[in-house]
Amino acid sequence: MKRYVGRRTIDGIQVTVDGEPLAERTDIAALTKTGFEWTYEGASPAQLALAILADHFGNDTKALEMHEAFMRAVVANFGNDWEMSSDDIDSALAAISSEG
Repeated sequence: MKRYVGRRTIDGIQVTVDGEPLAERTDIAALTKTGFEWTYEGASPAQLALAILADHFGNDTKALEMHEAFMRAVVANFGNDWEMSSDDIDSALAAISSEG
């Protein structure tokens, strides 16, 4: 099971998956030029949602289809520091799907 972690540090924002930096995945869609962000709805949180889902699914198309809903339901509601497991992501996606 993968573990995704976001931290605000003195050196800026750090997002990792299993201890390694999470790729921004601008190759799928370049939604922002300023990198990852969270705690609100916008382009930088959408980039984070896309990157998390692309890593989680291993499917760029599926990540692109789901990233906006995931950003609104999950990423926009993260605190300053956050952690999510693969199971947490699956649970959040199930909740999103049941609402739609």
